[in-house]
Amino acid sequence: MKKTILAALALVCALVSASAAPGGTNPKPFVVPEVRQWQGSKGVLNITTSSRIVVADPALRAVADSLAADWQRMFGTALEVVSGKAAASDVELKIKADRRLGDEGYTMTADSRLTISSPTPTGVYWGTRTLLQIAQQTPGQAVPKGKITDWPDYPVRGLSLDVGRKFFPLDYVDDLVKVLSYYKINSLRLHLNDNGFPYYFANDWDKTYAAFRMESDTFPGLTSRDGYYTKQQMRDLQRTSAGDMVEIVPEIDIPAHALAFARYRGIGSKEFGEDHLDLFNPATMPFLDSLFHEYLGGPDPVFTGRYMHIGTDEFGKDYPGFDKQKETAERFRSFMDHYIRLVEGYGKTPWVWGSLSTAPGETPVKTQGVMLDAWYNGYADPKEMARLGFKINSIPDGMVYIVPNAGYYHDYLNTEWLYKEWTPARVGPVQFEERDTALVGGYFAVWNDHVGNGVSVQDVHHRVMDALPVMAAKLWDGPSVTLPYDDFRAASQQLAEAPGVNRLARVGDPHSVVYDTAQLRPGQSTGISDVGYDWTLEFTLDATLEKPGTVLFESLDSKLYLADPVKGMLGFMRDGYLYDFGFRPYPGEKVDIRITGTNKATRLYVDGKLFCSLDNTTEWYNEGKNKMYRLQTLVLPLAKAGQFESKVSDLKVSNYIR
Repeated sequence: MKKTILAALALVCALVSASAAPGGTNPKPFVVPEVRQWQGSKGVLNITTSSRIVVADPALRAVADSLAADWQRMFGTALEVVSGKAAASDVELKIKADRRLGDEGYTMTADSRLTISSPTPTGVYWGTRTLLQIAQQTPGQAVPKGKITDWPDYPVRGLSLDVGRKFFPLDYVDDLVKVLSYYKINSLRLHLNDNGFPYYFANDWDKTYAAFRMESDTFPGLTSRDGYYTKQQMRDLQRTSAGDMVEIVPEIDIPAHALAFARYRGIGSKEFGEDHLDLFNPATMPFLDSLFHEYLGGPDPVFTGRYMHIGTDEFGKDYPGFDKQKETAERFRSFMDHYIRLVEGYGKTPWVWGSLSTAPGETPVKTQGVMLDAWYNGYADPKEMARLGFKINSIPDGMVYIVPNAGYYHDYLNTEWLYKEWTPARVGPVQFEERDTALVGGYFAVWNDHVGNGVSVQDVHHRVMDALPVMAAKLWDGPSVTLPYDDFRAASQQLAEAPGVNRLARVGDPHSVVYDTAQLRPGQSTGISDVGYDWTLEFTLDATLEKPGTVLFESLDSKLYLADPVKGMLGFMRDGYLYDFGFRPYPGEKVDIRITGTNKATRLYVDGKLFCSLDNTTEWYNEGKNKMYRLQTLVLPLAKAGQFESKVSDLKVSNYIR
């Protein structure tokens, strides 16, 4: 696989960079995001087993250790980290003043040795990501000689992940941080509480799903039972993420999207719905003050970073005339101002969604030094919010919102349009000047609105990775990208997710058989954990009567059953969802089985004929216009065979649809 990827990348880079290589000098290396400036020389620098990582400044030791660990993960070579003077073929990391580069820019020069310099450790770290991406694409990690000068347009480049309506295990969040870091995305927001829509739960607030994902000692029983983060896990996540130059932004969304809190304390609004807090209830704010103190206060706070997001999103949005209810609007403004100032009192920069355009009034709301997400201009007009003094984070819903399998916003982002047309300066129909000082940057977002619709962690990751290269490019380079979209996409899809991360479960050369055996033995290990979309599994089954729960293959996250634990059918389980194909072979029957998996469907073929298609058009809920479709996908588990009685022969797994 490695040789195929390298050849494809070499071809793409040669095609798209030829104009940047006059006189036989090296073409501009392909990197995501694209580097700003390149001065090509001739020849290559070979980083070998005798190369060292040399640091003179103790502030760069952690960056050097990170580079050494990542180099080992990616290339299997241990580079020693030392202090002193760099020699030929060494990698030298330096702090060097250069006002042109700002806080995150860097230079990387490859001649007799490779030198990465920046005014800050952050800039040097981003330079190491560039080095790793270049080294991945060249045989023997040879780096083309020349000089890169690189810097971002905006200081905030991020992803917002809704963990309130779908829980993401900590090991996934850890990997996601590494992935974002590899593409120079430096901010990850965790939307820690939210709820489903009541019309999917018989319009009964008591039955409507709601969750808060943080451990709580102050309010026992508030924490969601189906998945949460302990306080120490959150502290550790923020510490390790800081080493990857990614800031964790925790969000507690109030006073709307707050059913978990309203239900727990009995403070839901009778006027706007139980997922809105009653701002006139005297118990509401003391409860929230105590909740915020639990995570922001004390000698060892849980939320340790610079930012705290307080929500303030969509309060009263479904109720015409809310903006004319003066008393409620004034109370909302007072509420928003209180929590901005409360967060500041704990030494944090407050971050809000902001709904002030729908809540005009006289009550002052602090704006200076406050971050605001500009997502829908009807709730917070971005130009007006900038005039008021907010720092604007561009996250326009119709452009950068992913809502998996929901039928609105985007299932997958329109990356071609984003690459060609969008920058953070475009907030819906409102256009700022590029690099306007009111703009801090931009985000894209994943919202898991349809609770229980079958979307897996792997499905979300597939959508994030599809968007990430383009979003990274546009958040770093803005309008300065130069490659044609098709060339950019072809090359970017060949890059690793991150050092040591393969959540997409890419295995083998493209269009190849990745595993085969004449006879599969019970308990047999394959040496392959999982196979990502698209895949085909084929085998001949001489069936016996299997006990319910009999596994054909399993891995850490999923199981493929010969007899599922409920109906005894061929089926699979992942993310707590159990699906069956409605097929159970007769004892003594011999059948040829083929199962295929894409990001849209999992299909069973029996003796060459389609028997069952578990696809994303299956209605899980249908009441008038409110429909929900179940996603029934599977990343193929392959780590270990189960303990079955049947004979499984002529088994073959391919990384494409056969």
